Amino acid sequence: MDLESSIAVAIVVVVAAIAGLSDVRTFKVPNRLTLPLAVTGVAYHTIAGGLAGLQLSLLGALFGFGVLFGLYVLGAIGAGDVKLMAGVGAWLGVSTSIYVFAVAAAGTALYSIIVLLRRGNLSQAFTTIQITLMQLQTIGKHLGADERVESIVHRKDRRKRLVPFAAMVALGAIVVAVWKQVP
Repeated sequence: MDLESSIAVAIVVVVAAIAGLSDVRTFKVPNRLTLPLAVTGVAYHTIAGGLAGLQLSLLGALFGFGVLFGLYVLGAIGAGDVKLMAGVGAWLGVSTSIYVFAVAAAGTALYSIIVLLRRGNLSQAFTTIQITLMQLQTIGKHLGADERVESIVHRKDRRKRLVPFAAMVALGAIVVAVWKQVP
């Protein structure tokens, strides 16, 4: 991995780890982390690569934003997670951000399965999966969920109902950083 890529991955890992810790503690990813991540990613790549760097960074930010925006509209994910992925994309570009997102999505699925199994009520887990599938089927008919993430954050059972996605993005960034170091 070249120096420019190493710098970008290191910055994403550090910021995503801080965002992940915040998300685990409070289920919020602060703008003071996500917005500077996106802006500095675009600025860095523009300075380092000119017009091509700007294009790489903007396309990455657009991918990061776009891949989660639909879930945000449905109320399934918070705005901070969307902005964090946009910042990741601004620094890493589309191709590497796809890997970060894939690991984050797999981590989210595994985390969700573990939470459901720890509850010990498998029939409730299957009901939850069925409800989720039915909600996805209604995307074309109705935008928005009955319960948005923002309202669930304040509930006592939030740890059983929400996934700290920023922590999963941090996991994805770390896995990609390690993977990029392997010859």
